Amino acid sequence: MRTLEIKNKMNFKTSIQKSYKTDILVIGSGSAGAMAAIAASQGKYKVTIVERYGFAGGTSTQMLDTFYGFFTPSDTPKKIVGGLPDLVVNELNKSGNIFLRPNTYGAGTGVNYNPEKLKEVWDNLLVKNDIQIFYHSTLVGVENKGEISTCIMFHKGLGFFEITAKRIIDASGDADYCHWADIPYEKAGEKEPAQSMTTIFRMANVNLTEFEAAGGKKILKQKMGDAYISGKHPLPRKEGSAHEMCQPKCISTVAVKVVDFDPLDPEGITKAEIEGRRQSFIFEDFFRAEIPGYQDSKIIGLSNQIGVRETRRVYGEYRLTKEDCMTAKQFKDQVFLCGAPIEDHRKSADGKSETFWQYVPDGGTYGVPYGTLVPKDSATIWVAGRCFSATHDAHASCRSMAQTMSMGQTVGFAAVQSLDTDCEANNVNVSKLQDTLIAQGAILEQPDKVANISRDGWRNNK
Repeated sequence: MRTLEIKNKMNFKTSIQKSYKTDILVIGSGSAGAMAAIAASQGKYKVTIVERYGFAGGTSTQMLDTFYGFFTPSDTPKKIVGGLPDLVVNELNKSGNIFLRPNTYGAGTGVNYNPEKLKEVWDNLLVKNDIQIFYHSTLVGVENKGEISTCIMFHKGLGFFEITAKRIIDASGDADYCHWADIPYEKAGEKEPAQSMTTIFRMANVNLTEFEAAGGKKILKQKMGDAYISGKHPLPRKEGSAHEMCQPKCISTVAVKVVDFDPLDPEGITKAEIEGRRQSFIFEDFFRAEIPGYQDSKIIGLSNQIGVRETRRVYGEYRLTKEDCMTAKQFKDQVFLCGAPIEDHRKSADGKSETFWQYVPDGGTYGVPYGTLVPKDSATIWVAGRCFSATHDAHASCRSMAQTMSMGQTVGFAAVQSLDTDCEANNVNVSKLQDTLIAQGAILEQPDKVANISRDGWRNNK
């Protein structure tokens, strides 16, 4: 094991400052991990979650401000995600911190929210459900003995501490637990080009009325393409998006594009962070000089870290494929739905950096089977979030936050069922698990009716 070698060198055991025990341990409190902990807390077991940052939410709070995946991307959208993920949106809605908006490229109706308020919402949901939380804590080693896992954590103030658990949910994004435990995975970039990274920047004092009167998204696309081709502004791509936020006169972007750096390498991720910030301020100059309504705007914030789309993808009991997505395949053991297009941010054959799209035919959805969330031959481990079992193309479709929350919801309930019945992760009664999900409001079959937004209570709070 990787951890045993490191332990001998660093003498972890004699350096452990505190020891904790729990029943279900969740590594990472992104949208998948936080939702997994909330679902697991519905059982009778102690649930613990660890997170390297000082807040929950992961990509949902560090970088983005829109949940995609709740609705199908079509002219007649259908709501395809429900259950515990609705709790998050409902809480934001109560405080007037969401509005619904269409996506430029047809990824479906997005639920735009205030990411700072969302940090509090995640906190409240975790605390309300009596989940033990360790922020500012990083997994640095694993030791397994039978069904018991001991996770070595590091906190910069305390040093090393350990958490012993009966069941583990790896929602770290980078499959950190699986890496330390020698669970097989594919590293992004080994077969197909890895997706690019993105630093999100936000701008204030944008005159959105002037922007829309000048052509809105159409003028942005035109001006960006012209600047890219002419070289007047050294933009990294010819297309990108800038959308209105909950905060008045503010916009958020997906425009920066950083390629050819390894986010799992300390030198690579450092260079990527620096490049992402450099590009952000090139875009600020471009927006102020070229886009109507932006002449008096300024950047007011960058994402907490550069956005990483894929690193490690675990080999599971089942591996979701491009064919599964593009044929809208349904599975007997499916545990949630996805209708998102393949959205692949990478370099083209000529070295240019653009985005490739491919849509599920006829606005359909595909099912995602339980096996994608269980590492091969796993007895006590589940994965959720962007480290789940999928090929590069399928992963580029099934990574919206509504889907990652659905993954978390599923594995949280599965871990409880595993403990209740003393069964292994790969032998969970999926039919019973599906009944539990449906009872919570999850949607496992494509609905026939168009989504009724008012029925769900999600108002446009703009």
